[in-house]
Amino acid sequence: MKRAYKYRFYPTSEQVELLAQTFGCVRFVYNSILRWRTDTFYERKEKVTYTNASARLTAMKESPELSWLNDVSSVPLQQALRHQQSAFAHFFSGRAKYPAFKSKHHRQSATFMNTAFKYRDGKLYMAKSKAPLDIRWSRELSSTPSSVTISKDASGRYFVSCLCEFESKSLPVSAKTTGIDVGLTDLFVTDTELKTGNPRHTAKYAKRLALLQRRLSKKKKGSSNRDKAKQKVAKLHAKIADCRLDNLHKLSRRLINENQVVCVESLKVKNMIRNPKLSRAIADASWGEFTRQLEYKADWHGRTLVAVDQFFPSSKRCNSCGFTLSKLALNTRSWVCPECNTDHDRDVNAAKNIKAAGLAVLAPVESVNPKSHQAA
Repeated sequence: MKRAYKYRFYPTSEQVELLAQTFGCVRFVYNSILRWRTDTFYERKEKVTYTNASARLTAMKESPELSWLNDVSSVPLQQALRHQQSAFAHFFSGRAKYPAFKSKHHRQSATFMNTAFKYRDGKLYMAKSKAPLDIRWSRELSSTPSSVTISKDASGRYFVSCLCEFESKSLPVSAKTTGIDVGLTDLFVTDTELKTGNPRHTAKYAKRLALLQRRLSKKKKGSSNRDKAKQKVAKLHAKIADCRLDNLHKLSRRLINENQVVCVESLKVKNMIRNPKLSRAIADASWGEFTRQLEYKADWHGRTLVAVDQFFPSSKRCNSCGFTLSKLALNTRSWVCPECNTDHDRDVNAAKNIKAAGLAVLAPVESVNPKSHQAA
């Protein structure tokens, strides 16, 4: 299996300049080829293949006006075309929208294959640079990287992601199974009535973020003071994102370590986030990212993740007798079953139903022998 190991690094002034050139060239090539492909289709109804795009890049590099493309490694430029080809493949298969142009104001990245970097004696060298990257190695690589992606986020931090081969290790088999119901009051509630709470990172820094954004809006466009104010806003956004991601990793790791089977409800978060009153809270909860982490961690460690259909009435169904309410308002946090008079906590009841439905999916179907049935 392959796994990406991400580290922060601190480039030298020469490396900063080289990376700025590389990011700019990658962005220029991607946008130029994308514009050419789009115009070619609308003007002549012709589809451009990767081979055509690669030939176009070669012609661009041979052009005297674009000779500066040769100042950086050719590998990231070629990889930009491969990424664009993948984006079109996702678009034509209906998994994504039409590829968009890259902006210099957002995250920048460049991918280096093994011909454009060296990993030797625990040090990483990128093409066109003699000095190794000053990486904060928080953990060892499992193998020599097959590719390296260097990125710079909006707050000005540099990261390197190394794609390596690794052998996944299954955790000891556990007799525990659990069902979880995600929410906003608590990030998730288990069938054992464990409630995690919700740190609400966006709300925690809302006042500070609003202050910085007001200051940014008053700065003159194009001024250095505006750039400084913009950096402060970006750094606060990065801090919020890091806190959220750290919390999700800890919670998902805890669930995978303790349980052999984890049952969750499959939600269409993109549709739910259209609710104007709850969109910010739903985005801050990051249910999609949480489920994604559970999925790959379960795959790594021999656990099972079961997704229950989103239309399953987990909150409205009594886990004791099976009675289902016709309606249940979102602000109703507890209810009493009219059939068996069981008092239910909405979230705990939903978690129990999700667990039951998930385990039912895993239960083997018993085959009936017609001859033995007739004899009986």
